[in-house]
Amino acid sequence: MEKFGRGVVKIRVPILILSLALLVPAFFGYVNTRVNYDILSYLPGEIETMAGQDILVDEFGTGAFSMMVVEGMEPKDTVKMKSEIEKIEHVEKVIWYDSVMDISVPMEMLPDEIYEAFNSGDATMMAIIFDETTSADGTMEAIEDIRNTADKNCFLSGMSAVVTDTRNLSEREAPIYVCIAVLLSCVVLSLTMDSFLIPFIFLASIGMAIVYNLGSNIFMGEISYITKALSAVLQLGVTMDYSIFLWHSYQDKKREAPDKKEAMAKAIGETITSVVSSSMTTVAGFIALCFMSFTLGMDLGVVMAKGVVFGVIACVTVLPSMILVFDKALEKTRHKPLLPDMKGVGAFITGHYRIFIALFLVTLLPALYGYKNTTVYYNLDETLPKDLPSIVANDKLNENFDMNATHMLLLSADLPAKEVKSMTEEMKTVDGVNWVLGLNSLKGAAIPDEMIPGDLSEALMNDNWQLLLIGSRYKVASEEVNSQCEKLSAICKSYDKRGMLVGEAPCTKDLIEITDKDFNTVSIVSIGVIFAIILLVFKSVSLPVILVSVIEMAIFVNMGIPFYTKTEIPFIASVVIGTIQLGATVDYAILMTTRYKKERLAGVEKKEAVTIACQMSVKSIVVSALSFFAATFGVGLYSNIDMISSLCTLMARGALISMVSVICILPSMFMVFDRLIIRNKAKSKEKENRRIGQEVVL
Repeated sequence: MEKFGRGVVKIRVPILILSLALLVPAFFGYVNTRVNYDILSYLPGEIETMAGQDILVDEFGTGAFSMMVVEGMEPKDTVKMKSEIEKIEHVEKVIWYDSVMDISVPMEMLPDEIYEAFNSGDATMMAIIFDETTSADGTMEAIEDIRNTADKNCFLSGMSAVVTDTRNLSEREAPIYVCIAVLLSCVVLSLTMDSFLIPFIFLASIGMAIVYNLGSNIFMGEISYITKALSAVLQLGVTMDYSIFLWHSYQDKKREAPDKKEAMAKAIGETITSVVSSSMTTVAGFIALCFMSFTLGMDLGVVMAKGVVFGVIACVTVLPSMILVFDKALEKTRHKPLLPDMKGVGAFITGHYRIFIALFLVTLLPALYGYKNTTVYYNLDETLPKDLPSIVANDKLNENFDMNATHMLLLSADLPAKEVKSMTEEMKTVDGVNWVLGLNSLKGAAIPDEMIPGDLSEALMNDNWQLLLIGSRYKVASEEVNSQCEKLSAICKSYDKRGMLVGEAPCTKDLIEITDKDFNTVSIVSIGVIFAIILLVFKSVSLPVILVSVIEMAIFVNMGIPFYTKTEIPFIASVVIGTIQLGATVDYAILMTTRYKKERLAGVEKKEAVTIACQMSVKSIVVSALSFFAATFGVGLYSNIDMISSLCTLMARGALISMVSVICILPSMFMVFDRLIIRNKAKSKEKENRRIGQEVVL
C-alpha cells in the first residue's frame, strides 16, 4: 500500500486537476437525475394495487386524479374555469355536473346520490383526471398550471397535489441542508483539529466525493427525494472520520519520515488498510437495505454504499494531494486543539465497570420495550406543514364533504350491470363509505344512456375494464380505512375475481404489511453480515456477539425514546435507522476492540489493557460521533418535511448514544468477558500455529 501512496504523492497535481475536471460531468449527472417524490411508487410491482395502477395507465390513459373543491362560485364561472383546466397539458378529463347535463338544467335533476356527493352548501367538487401517473413530471406540471388557472377559492386535493408540494418544499430546503451540515461540521472540526484550514480541506475533499456520488446516480435513472435529501449529509457524516484518520497519521509519520512526501506516502498506505476495513461494516449496513421488498431501501442503500466507496477513494487520493499542495498554509494555521484530552476516562470506566454493567442491564428491558412499541405513521401528508396548498385542500375536502380518501375500483367490462348495481349497493353499507359512483350510477331514470357524453363513458369504461370511484370518510393509513379496504376488496372479489381496489389508501395498506416484513429482513441481514465481518476480522466468536450487542443496545435506546416521549416516527425510520446506526457506529467498537486485542496479546494484564484501549480510543470515537452528529442534527431541527427531520434527528441522537455505549459499556464488557475472549484467542492462535507447523512438515 505504501507503493500506492508514493504514486499518489508523485502525481498529486494531475490528481487534483482530474478531480476538478470530473466535477463537470458529475454536476450534469446530478442535475439530470430525476427525483421521485412518490413514496408509494416504491412498492413491489407485482402486488395487486400496483398492477391496478398499471392497468389504469395502459387501459384508461391515466394513473392519477385529484378532487377540486370550489367555494362560492357561480355555475357559469365554474364551467368557464373547468373548460380552461381541460385545456391544460396532461389533463385528460374534468368531471363535473356539466359533463352529464347542460348547466341550464337544474342540478336537482341529478340522482340524489350524485348531487349530494358533489355538492355541499355553496361548495361544489369536480374530479380532475390526468393522463400520467401520480408522481409523473407531467402530472406535477399540470397541478401547478391548474393552481395558476383556478380561482383563489379553489382547492386542489389528492396525492398528486401532495407530491407536488413535497417536491417544491424539498427543492427549497435541500441546499440549506447541505449548508447547515457543512457549518456545524466546521464547528466540530475547529474544536477537534489542530489547524484552522484543515476543516475546509476536509470538506472540499468530501464535497467532491459527494458530487461524484450524486452525479453517478444518473445511471440509476431516478432517486427518491429522501435519498437526495439525506445522501449528502449522511455521506459527510459517515466518511468524515476517514479524513481525520489520514490527517493524524500524516502528522505522526512526519516525525519519523525524512520529508513530507515520504510521510504522506506512509500515511496513505496506513490509511488504506484501516479505512477500507472500517468502511466494510458501513457499506454492509447500507447494502442490507437492498434486501427490502419496498425498493426505497434499495434506492437509499445503493446510493449510500456508493457514497462510502467514493469517500474512501477521495480520502486516499484527493485529500492527500490537497494537503501536500496546501501544506505551507496548513502549517501556518496550526493551533492547539480545543477538545480536552479526556485523561483518566479509561481508568474511571474500568474502575467502575460493575456500575456500567448494572446500568446496561437495568436499561435493557425498558429500552427494548420502547423499541418494540414505538408508534410509527404511514400517512405522509399528516406531518407536512399545514399551510401547504394540498394540505389546506385536503382539510377543505374533509370539512365540506366529509371525505378523506377516494378509492378506485377496477371491474371487468363484461360484468353485468345488474351485478354491478348489486355490488355497489352492498359496498355502500360498508362503514365509512360515502358513495360509490360509476356509469351505472348515471344510468337512471333521470339520465338515459344516450344523454351520457361519449368522452365521459370512455373515461369510465372501455372494452376490457370499467372504473368506479368510492368516497371514504376515513383517513389514509388509519385502522378504519384499512379494514374498509379489506371489506371492499372482499365484496369486489365475490362478484368479479379479476376486480381490484386501487388508490392511495389500498397502496398504503400494502405498504404497512410489506414494511413490517422488511423490518425483520433488514435487521437479520445487517446483523448477520456485520457479525460475519467482525468474525473474520477478529477470528473470535465472542467478540462479534459483544460488539453487536453493545450497538444493538444503543439502537434500542435510540428507537425506544420516541415511545416514552409519545412521538410518532415515520415508518421508514423503523426499518432503516437500526441498520444505518449499526453499520456507521460499530466502527467505534471495532477501533477500541483492536487496541484491546493488541494489548492483551502483548501480555498486558486485563484491567490495564482495557484501560489503555479505552483511553487511546475515546478521543477518536468522540470526534467521529460528533462529526456524524453535526452533519445530521441541524437538518433534523430545520427541515419542515417530517420524514427527513425525523430520520436526521434519530441518526444524530443514535451517533451520541452509540458513542456513550462504546465508551462506557464496551470496556465493561471486556472486563467481564475477558477470560472468554482470551480463551478464544488462545485457541485460535493454537490452531494457527498447528496449521503453520503442518505446512512446514509438508
